[in-house]
Amino acid sequence: MNERVASGMDIVEIMEYLPHRYPMLLVDRVTALQPGKSIRGLKNVTMNEPFFPGHFPAFPVMPAVFVIEALAQLASILAWRTVGSKPGGGANIFFAGIDNARFRRMVRPGDQLVLEAVLQRQVRGIGKYGVRATVDGEIVAEADLMAAMRTPADAGKER
Repeated sequence: MNERVASGMDIVEIMEYLPHRYPMLLVDRVTALQPGKSIRGLKNVTMNEPFFPGHFPAFPVMPAVFVIEALAQLASILAWRTVGSKPGGGANIFFAGIDNARFRRMVRPGDQLVLEAVLQRQVRGIGKYGVRATVDGEIVAEADLMAAMRTPADAGKER
């Protein structure tokens, strides 16, 4: 990732690209972005996350599915920036598939997830992304994700 976003994308700008809000908004900052290529961002994990009281209360662990969701949200920002627009007119990006998911380390309160997505290909509104999350340089999770840019009317149609 060569290009840095001039001053990064803070949470206010991120919310312009993602429809998610608390408690489902899982990207805190974008630190690097190269439209059509790659993106890097952060998720600060705190004990205040709404899933910790019920997900192993004596040993709080971030559910792996939330790590994947954070990566999917980051890939969505890359998709919007790649096409040069923002969500509007009812268009959103929907999760379409996951392959090769691997989880290598638990994520605990106090960790900072470094999220990365690389665009592998994008054809007719469907993108495939290689994603990875790390904590302190150690791989937490990695996968290949697919996402489709659709309007609500298109969302239920066969692909």
